[in-house]
Amino acid sequence: MSDTQTNWGGGTAQRTLWLLGCVVVFGALPMLADRYVYDHWYHKNIYDLDWARLLRVMGFAPTWGVAALAMWLHERPEQAQRAAARAWYLVTAVLAGGLMAEITKLLLRRERPNVLDGDYSFRPWSDHPFSTSGLAWPSSHTMVAFAAATALSRLFPRAKWVWYTLAAGCGITRILAHAHFFSDVMLGALFGWSVGWGVWFLMKNRMERGGGRD
Repeated sequence: MSDTQTNWGGGTAQRTLWLLGCVVVFGALPMLADRYVYDHWYHKNIYDLDWARLLRVMGFAPTWGVAALAMWLHERPEQAQRAAARAWYLVTAVLAGGLMAEITKLLLRRERPNVLDGDYSFRPWSDHPFSTSGLAWPSSHTMVAFAAATALSRLFPRAKWVWYTLAAGCGITRILAHAHFFSDVMLGALFGWSVGWGVWFLMKNRMERGGGRD
């Protein structure tokens, strides 16, 4: 076995352990706090507030489609290929995040916290097996928001804390609305971040051929 293969094997093992650790931290441990957060974090009319509505739409995929279009229009006159690649990266990350959220919900099948007033409720496979309506684990709004935030942090790294703050705010409003458990949001954040990075690794060569990133 070559040194390259050895190093790659070690790196792969380390990355796998790191990812599993993140799943435990962001997926399992937050479940210990779900009951407390549900009982103490609640705002009945949270989405009557302008700032909360702003944060919620960070998890609405068309928001980032508009942003990608604006970015493409702005950058196209200078480098058309690069502008298209960067716009497609943002769109792809968001769509992949949303799709993965729906698939994961179908597999985990945990319902929203208000079904049993803060206790867990899992939908049987015999009940609407291919519908995600009413399923909540992970939070799709949070996952889309973090996929977008991760993509934008790669495209505009100097503003990364703006993107991640907006994404975190989106998740917080979902908790305050009792639309999601704390662990729904935490797992959505992890998976959204992972999707954003995964799509980056798949598409970065295309963006670099078009002139690289900022």
